Amino acid sequence: MKRHLILRRGGPDILTEELVNVVAAGGNFEFKALFTVIYGNLRARNAAHGGEEMLRLRLYDKLQWLVQVGGVDKSGKVYCSNPERMRSFSDQVAAKHCRNLLKAVVSATPDGGAGDGAELDRSL
Repeated sequence: MKRHLILRRGGPDILTEELVNVVAAGGNFEFKALFTVIYGNLRARNAAHGGEEMLRLRLYDKLQWLVQVGGVDKSGKVYCSNPERMRSFSDQVAAKHCRNLLKAVVSATPDGGAGDGAELDRSL
């Protein structure tokens, strides 16, 4: 029986977000190619902390978790997304991203977000 794709402890970290985004975009990946893409994305975001080998181990652990819960299918050495199972996980990642954006907007308003939203309308 497959476990549910539910995020715990406040949601995914940046590495999990990148993994979900790359795998959900489609295509088949061997681990080395998948790591190369994700490591490049993390370096572009200036989020590749902890050394390359540690990131490789963390990514492998997260990828194996996605295989266990059914979000990613593994055939030999090739990993590919399971779109039906990844949809809920992608939705959770998007919801967390939206919550973080809303927090940033609220904290950036002079009155802490207590206004009528006019400040937000003018910035758009």
